[in-house]
Amino acid sequence: METFNHQLNTYIESWMGPRDQRVKGWLLLDNYPPTFALTVMYLLIVWMGPKYMKHRQPYSCRGLLVLYNLGITLLSFYMFYELVSAVWHGGYNFYCQDTHSAQEVDNKIINVLWWYYFSKLIEFMDTFFFILRKNNHQITFLHIYHHATMLNIWWFVMNWIPCGHSYFGASLNSFVHVVMYSYYGLSSIPAVRPYLWWKKYITQLQLIQFFLTMSQTMCAVIWPCGFPMGWLYFQISYMVTLIILFSNFYIQTYKKQSGSLKKEHQNGSPLSTNGHANGTPSMEHNVHKKLRVD
Repeated sequence: METFNHQLNTYIESWMGPRDQRVKGWLLLDNYPPTFALTVMYLLIVWMGPKYMKHRQPYSCRGLLVLYNLGITLLSFYMFYELVSAVWHGGYNFYCQDTHSAQEVDNKIINVLWWYYFSKLIEFMDTFFFILRKNNHQITFLHIYHHATMLNIWWFVMNWIPCGHSYFGASLNSFVHVVMYSYYGLSSIPAVRPYLWWKKYITQLQLIQFFLTMSQTMCAVIWPCGFPMGWLYFQISYMVTLIILFSNFYIQTYKKQSGSLKKEHQNGSPLSTNGHANGTPSMEHNVHKKLRVD
């Protein structure tokens, strides 16, 4: 196995150039196979999980959901605060920042971004909760694509560009996750649920995030500073895919739903709104399902 990892690392470095030695020896970063294997396991669970749960009662997971979403919210807030404070006090250039220009700040950014990478592994739990709660309608291509790709992309980011211009997208995403996971956590509490009104604005916030990240990445293309250009083009391309997929999700979920609600209201039969992402399933999908408290 060690020989295989060495050969694979040699091949990857011959294609992408030498790694950043500042992350050598860090958990999960020395070799790619563990990250890839975890992703394959995730995809297998996505495939086999619904089959396993098909003839079983869904689990409530309410207490676990509250704790899980609270944990992700706190971790996201920590990452957002640490990244913004480090960049602000360290004098990072907004338009373009190389990976070897501010040693003390760079080291702090690298430490926080490792947690960001690791958080993408933790967030696989989003899908596992869907499976346990039999919310299979929420396991969409967008959901799987986003979760599976982010962990792998950030393994490469951490090994080649673990600081510098890489901070911006992670900072924005951490802020969005503070808003998003706090909402999901609150939606797991029945008494609070009726007062939550901002779900659809989360998707709007995500789209704003992608546009801002793409725009800031373009700045480094227009005003280069030595940050690898290939990574910038990849970042822009990936943001385009997310903008397309999330825009389609927003249109399908809210615009068409709004039209249906108006039509049904005219007929005197208003529909219920869609279910929460990893909080409480919609009654529309679960009216015949008795949740089992575990």
